[in-house]
Parts: sequence; C-alpha cells; structure tokens
Amino acid sequence: MNSILSAGELGADVPDTAPEPILQVRDLTIQVATATGGKTVLDGISFTLMPNEVLCLAGESGSGKSLTAMAIMGLLPKPAARITHGQILLNGQDLVDLPESQYRKLRATRVAMIFQEPMTSLNPIMSIGEQISEVLRAHQAISAEQAAAAALELLKDVRMSAPERRLKQYPHELSGGMRQRVVIAIALACRPDILIADEPTTALDVTVQAEILDLISKLQERTGTAVIMITHDMGVVAEIADRVIVMRAGKSVETSPVKQLFAQPSTDYTRTLLAAVPRLGTALNARITNPAASQATVVEVNDLSVRFPVRGGLFNRVQQNVHAVENVSLSINAGETLALVGESGSGKSTIGKALMSLLPFKGEIRINGRATRGLSRQSLRAVRRDVQMIFQDPYASLDPRMPVGDQVAEPLLIHALASGSELTDRVAWLFQRVGLPLDAMRRHPHEFSGGQRQRICIARALALNPKVIVADECVSALDVSVQAQVLELLRELQEEQGLSYLFISHDMAVVEQVSDRVAVLYAGQVVESGPTATVLGNPGHAYTQRLLSAVPIPDPNHQRPPFLRTEEDLVSVLYPEGMVPNRQTLLDRGNNHWVAVAAG
Repeated sequence: MNSILSAGELGADVPDTAPEPILQVRDLTIQVATATGGKTVLDGISFTLMPNEVLCLAGESGSGKSLTAMAIMGLLPKPAARITHGQILLNGQDLVDLPESQYRKLRATRVAMIFQEPMTSLNPIMSIGEQISEVLRAHQAISAEQAAAAALELLKDVRMSAPERRLKQYPHELSGGMRQRVVIAIALACRPDILIADEPTTALDVTVQAEILDLISKLQERTGTAVIMITHDMGVVAEIADRVIVMRAGKSVETSPVKQLFAQPSTDYTRTLLAAVPRLGTALNARITNPAASQATVVEVNDLSVRFPVRGGLFNRVQQNVHAVENVSLSINAGETLALVGESGSGKSTIGKALMSLLPFKGEIRINGRATRGLSRQSLRAVRRDVQMIFQDPYASLDPRMPVGDQVAEPLLIHALASGSELTDRVAWLFQRVGLPLDAMRRHPHEFSGGQRQRICIARALALNPKVIVADECVSALDVSVQAQVLELLRELQEEQGLSYLFISHDMAVVEQVSDRVAVLYAGQVVESGPTATVLGNPGHAYTQRLLSAVPIPDPNHQRPPFLRTEEDLVSVLYPEGMVPNRQTLLDRGNNHWVAVAAG
C-alpha cells in the first residue's frame, strides 16, 4: 500500500535528485521484415531522459514515435521487428538484449506505459478491479483486500465517477474516456521511475485531460518520475514538456527546449507542424455561415432518451437505470455541421449510436423525414445507407483478419452499388482522398499506425456517399498535420455533396473550426446550444465556461491554473428504478442561443 500514490501525497516537496540521466537511447535503429527484405523504420534515434523531466515526441503518424516507446518497453513484435543497432540504457543497464523474464520485472515498477487505444490494452473478460489488482499483486507483496482498496484509491486519483461501481464493471461497459482513465490508473499503480505516455489524453475530454496533466505533474513533484510523452496535441506539448523531439519518417529532425521550439523552430517541417495547430479563438469569425448549408432538415431528434438497465437481486430484476441520454432534441440541416461537446460519459457517443439505430431508445429520430424506430431490418438498411458512422476507436472497428481494402469495399458490396473494376477504382479513389497509398489496400489493420487506421475508417464511411456522417472523435487519433488534411477533406466533401455532420469531439479548437452550431451535453442532457461563434465566444452556462477554461493553449508561456473539481461536479447518471433526473429548462438568449437555467 505504501507504493500507491495517494491524493494527499501529491503535494509533497521534491527530493534532491542526482543529475545523471535515468534513460539513454543511443543510435537506436529498428528494421521490420518485408517481402523484399528488411526495411529501416527507425533510423539512429538518440536522446537522454533526466529524472523529473518531460520529453515529448511529436510528429506525424508513422514517424516512429510509438515504435520508439515499444522498443524501450521491450514490446516490439518479434521477429517481424527487431533492433539492429544501438543501445537503450536504463540507469546504465542495456535493455536491448534483456531476457523477457527480466524485462517483466522492470515493467510497471521501473518503466510503465499508457497505451494509445485503451480497449486493446484492457482484458475484456476481467473486471476493472481485477485488472488493477492483478498489476498490484504481481509486483507487491499485498493481500487481495489491500489490492482492492488500492485499486479504489487509484480510480479516485484519476477522478473516475462512481469508482466503487466501476471496479465491478468490464471494459465494454465504460466510455472511451473512462477506459483511458483505467489504463492511466494501472500505469500509475506501482509508481514507476519512467512513465511512457502514448497519446494518454487522446480519448479524454478537456476537463479530464487537464486533471490528468495536473496529476502527472504532481507525480513528478513527489517522486521525480520522468515522462516520455507521445502526443499530437501541441497544446499538451506546450503545457507539459521540458524538451521536444520532432520526428519524421523514423528520424529526429529537431530537438530543442519547448519554449525555443515554439518561438524559433529551426526546420521547415516543424514550422509546418506548428502552423497546422488549431488555436481556440482564431476561427470564431471565420466560419459564421456555411455556404453548403440549406434549410432542408435531414436529421430530427425529439425527446431522445437512452437508458441502460442495471439488474440485481434474487430474481435479477431491474433495480437501477443508467440515464445515458435524457430528453435530448436537436436537428441538422443539409450541408450543416452540428458539434456535440461534453465530458466523457455525457452521452455524446450514445446519441450518435442512436442515430445509427445501434441501440434501443425512446423518443423520435427521423432521417430525411423517415422515422427509424420500429423499422424492419431491410428498411433499416436503406436508412443506414444515408447515415454512416466513424467510430472513436479505429482498431476496434476494423476486422483484424481482413485486408483494409476489402473492408472499405464491403459496404459497396452489401448495398450492391459496385463490382469488378468499378469497385476497385472506387476503393482506390477513397484511399487517395484520405491520404493513403494504393498499396495500403492489401495490408491488414495491425500494419498501420493509429492515425492511419482512423483514415481507413473515414474512407469506409464515405464509400456509400451518405447524406449524414456521425463523426465520433474522428480526428482525435491524428497528428495535427494529418488532422488538418482530414478536416479539409471533410469540408471539401461537404461543399461538393452537401454532406451533414454530427461532429462529436472533445477538442474545442477543432469544433470551432468545423461546426456551424454547438450543443453542450452534461450528464445526458443539453445545457447550452446555439451558433458556434456565440456558444464558444460568449458561453452562458457555467459548465461550458469550465470546458473552455480547461483547453490546453499551444503556447509554453501560457500558464493554465490547476484544474480542480469538487465531488459535486462528478454527477452520476445512475438512478433507482422509477426515478428520473430533473429535466433541464432551456431559455433563448437571442440569436437561437439556448442556455439551461437553474432549477427552482
């Protein structure tokens, strides 16, 4: 129990540390096996990491950032990938040829990693409590009861709502952000010397992201833990990094202190990377009206409610309900983008899945004037041709056994829209539109980076020329330069085809860029909605103001105050059977700007 970082310990003074580097990577070179021989994918990477330092690896998808982390952790997929040259020295000990049995002892206790995709790093058949306790008991001489108590404290540290209940749940029962918090809790369990964070806040909303960054900073203050942060969010880089390594095509193109990098980047590539960063407040006057938008309504949602029953007791009866979405009404016109923002678990993704008829719901949903509730399977297929979804987790939504080209072609085959050479040409065009080479069509999902997998999912969603796309965090896994390209692609398609988007995102700067209107969700209900410029420029609800205050600013000279939240802010959407939450009352403040008023 003593090795668990409690909330009270986080504020302790920093002990003096020796100036020697804790980690040295020297001329690290990695090759992967291909049909034509070995291919170098990481070429001569060198850097040092000091205790209590945050070193950020930045660069485009496929630049070798995650590969570097996997090499340090000893998790390269052998024999497909191997280190051909170089050293990885942890306190002077070379890890390159370390046997797996010894490497196992280092993981979690000396070096821990937060992975990019939480669903693939959690065991689907073990409860959350079991998975956290397993790590603790594997590396510490503690009892099952002590491990369970420590697991509960870790979930509280990462600000998990209803932590006692989450311990008994399974990964599929949690939202993407909640799963990521579990992964972070597991990584922090044994207080490692080095924490490798591979896109640790990608799936998190801005408020939880602010809390996690604060938590990592306080962990360093207490223990001198060194952090290697892999992220495409330059706001996170500016806020937390001491030094930055910019990578491209497996090589380091620039290394410098964070302030110098933002003030005076020394390479054209770094300047291009920084220019692509969306900055909150710069697009409020740039996108007031969308020329593609029309008055024709393609999506109508009236009094939508989605509840998940919680059974228990002797007869397994419904005792409680999770009110994931409660009495939500919204509409989207042709060629318009409506953004849904809010914290993880606020109901954003649930609304998107309800539009796709992927879960039962109450209320009314109309796509192109046609009600979707109660349709036969055949009728529903015709509706789904008009509305497609880009899911939050690209790896979980792709079949690992099929080449990605076949997966993009599959919707066209199911709906009998193309075959033969016409099908091949259509798929090739889709791959080119999302910035992937044609030879990628023959590869499988595991052969791509996280950002590349998301581009494949976007290509698949576009295959049927839908009228509405539900984009659930569709650019959250992409680095800033590719993100800018994909957003530009979505804009072009909207202008060409009059596409409508339900854009679900936690990135407020991206929401500002792409959306015409914004709806803010809190605990399953809309608390504010209206034109993007109005809601983000003059937020009327305290919750919206809190979201905006937590947005990381891509400026290392900007000091964001610590983000603190009281227990009252962690509102549960779990109610006993027969009880419902109070319905939010929205008042129009002018210009179609609706804000919830306090009850009573």
